[in-house]
Amino acid sequence: MQMNLLQAVNNALDLAMASQSKMICFGEDVGHFGGVFRATSGLQEKYGRERCFNTPLCEQGIIGFANGLAAQGSVAVAEIQFGDYIFPAFDQIVNESAKFRYRSGNEFNVGGLTIRTPYGGGIAGGLYHSQSPEAYFTHTPGLKVVVPRNPYQAKGLLLAAIRDPNPVLFLEPKRIYRASVGEVPEGDYELPLGKAELVREGSDVTLLAWGAQMEAIEKAAELAQAEGISCEIIDLRSLQPWDADTVCDSVIKTGRLVVNHEAPRTSGFGAEIVATVQERCFLHLESPITRVTGLDTPFPLVHEAEYMPDHLKTFEAIKQAVRF
Repeated sequence: MQMNLLQAVNNALDLAMASQSKMICFGEDVGHFGGVFRATSGLQEKYGRERCFNTPLCEQGIIGFANGLAAQGSVAVAEIQFGDYIFPAFDQIVNESAKFRYRSGNEFNVGGLTIRTPYGGGIAGGLYHSQSPEAYFTHTPGLKVVVPRNPYQAKGLLLAAIRDPNPVLFLEPKRIYRASVGEVPEGDYELPLGKAELVREGSDVTLLAWGAQMEAIEKAAELAQAEGISCEIIDLRSLQPWDADTVCDSVIKTGRLVVNHEAPRTSGFGAEIVATVQERCFLHLESPITRVTGLDTPFPLVHEAEYMPDHLKTFEAIKQAVRF
């Protein structure tokens, strides 16, 4: 059936709550209101206030509470209202959620924990509602980081994240919450975490992105095709762990790589990808690996278009890579 990305998230939560009596959803306004974007609409009415409820405005408290629930055997799905607000909970996530199993010598874990949060720009939300914080968390061993790009992925990856025996940070690209619409199976299914998707085969250059940036590289590939440039497109889907084998196999085939992400360039996750690919594919590279990213500035209140790594900037990077 047709769903947008937001409806697919809601559908996944509904199916998971129906199949797991210990699953609990909570966060700011997620109860009767259904969350700021309505991702949890109808869940409190269906499963009761004990399993879907509001929390105080305290992100550190939300994740601390989630850690305690998960450690006691509950399946905790916590919502942080915007990715920009996740930093007050940073200590709980990187020092507690991610290390719970390690520091207890595998006696205890919080594997039942999933943290959902909308992230990214493109909504004129300014500096407090537009950031892409993925790199902070991919630097944290013990934590999985997942980003869907469409409704099909959102449902399959979220169900897999909720059932994964490790804590998972699930970043939802809010710019395409309602804009991304597609066919989604009505039943239960999962997509593998840690496995990239080869979206389109090509021969001249590999384009790599995740989340809403997939739209930019797909548009850029169309522009390139009109000039006779064949682009191979990969959606990373999982950033921690990430599928280096699929990416490197593609780069060995095309000899070129362009990586897109919305976060600022310096220490962005693209830098980790570039380092790994040059280690494994150096003798196959026909041109320097290129990054098309956000700027090394706070996300702007105005001039958002100048900040965003769009399809036109990507098209220029493709041409530079091919003509090097």
